[in-house]
Amino acid sequence: MAGSLDFELGRARLRVKRAEKSLSRAKEETGRENGVAVNIALCCRLRAAQQRVMEARERQTNIYPGPHPNQPRCKNGEELSS
Repeated sequence: MAGSLDFELGRARLRVKRAEKSLSRAKEETGRENGVAVNIALCCRLRAAQQRVMEARERQTNIYPGPHPNQPRCKNGEELSS
């Protein structure tokens, strides 16, 4: 069960990273001189990328809403920083 949870969390983290990378690339495009049609398409792309990031983070939270079960903890229950 724990291996399955780790696998799903890994996939969710990868999904979040991909969505964030896509969003950052779309934001980089806004700095360029483009035509009106390209800018409108870019706005749609930005909105879609933002939506994917939110959905990916939500999925990751739904898999395991708290800290990772294998994350080392301090005596007071807080997570240790890596």
